[in-house]
Amino acid sequence: MDYMAPPYGRGVTGQELWADGQLRVAWGARDWPTLIRRYRALAGISQSRFGELVGVDQGYVSRLERGRARVTSEDVVARFVKGLSVPEELGGVRSSSGDEPQWAPQVELRERIAHAHTVGRTDMRTADWIGSVLAQHRRAEDEVGGRALWPIVRSQLDAVTQLLPHASGETADRIMLLAAEHAHWLSWVAWQEDQRGPALAWIDLAHGWAVDGGHSDMASWAQRVRSYYSLVHGDPVRSLRTAEAARYVGPRSLSPAAEAAAVHQAAMAAAACAERDRARRLRDEARDLALSVPEAGERPGWLYWLSPLRAHLQAADAAYACHDWAEAATEFRAALPQLEGFPRDHAYYRARLVDAERRA
Repeated sequence: MDYMAPPYGRGVTGQELWADGQLRVAWGARDWPTLIRRYRALAGISQSRFGELVGVDQGYVSRLERGRARVTSEDVVARFVKGLSVPEELGGVRSSSGDEPQWAPQVELRERIAHAHTVGRTDMRTADWIGSVLAQHRRAEDEVGGRALWPIVRSQLDAVTQLLPHASGETADRIMLLAAEHAHWLSWVAWQEDQRGPALAWIDLAHGWAVDGGHSDMASWAQRVRSYYSLVHGDPVRSLRTAEAARYVGPRSLSPAAEAAAVHQAAMAAAACAERDRARRLRDEARDLALSVPEAGERPGWLYWLSPLRAHLQAADAAYACHDWAEAATEFRAALPQLEGFPRDHAYYRARLVDAERRA
């Protein structure tokens, strides 16, 4: 059975296909039926052609795809690695089926970072590739799930930090930023899985690595995330203090988008502290900052989502937190039709709208 034409188009290399989050998750779990179906769908190839790539016959591919056979030989795994151009950073990923992920950071990560600025040269192609894949993961998280992607991103972080002992100067700084982006993502997923201690450990690593690399935007963002954790955990005073600090984190001024994120978080914390006039001023400031950079290319990669629509939704959320029910309802009502393609967000803001209308 052949699948529909791949979204990537004919002629795309095996390496490029591995930017797909579902394919990477299937490889990490050694889920051969899903792996084969997904790879064939993306590449637009038959079972026979897939078998040619990995050096097995079509019948065996069919049995694997239907779950009627298993891959138990490391030699066959090696054929998959070579024939499908599995990226190096995924080579060591093993199935976590039945096992809990190792949530906390490992000591060797800190050891690698400690040797970041030795004299040397490193090939940035691997780092650039992993950075582009992480961007795909951010967008795929709603569909794939952070827990499923966890071993993949951990493996990517290992590959990133292994580059550091051979890097120096601006190259080392770029790798430090990529490491911080991974640590932030891991923190966020750990928090969603109620792994509060590991989540704080990861976000602290992200902040420290960002500061060490001279990346003020990421350092601010890590502080903003920590402020969010405090607010959700029921400590608005600490949340407000941390959000305010997120505006003054490094030698470089923040980009408008990064500052907007910090100011919005401060607005939410101020509202929770019953400082509503202050919260309203911060809300307006955050919206103006976000609207000043309407294009995704003008924002840091991890703030790709802070579009004008999201800026207005955040302002509506702050109005809701300030008990300005009518204003919040008006903003939510105007924005909801544009969220049809985002079911989780739509459900969240729809519930906010219903409650605001009830209270107005």
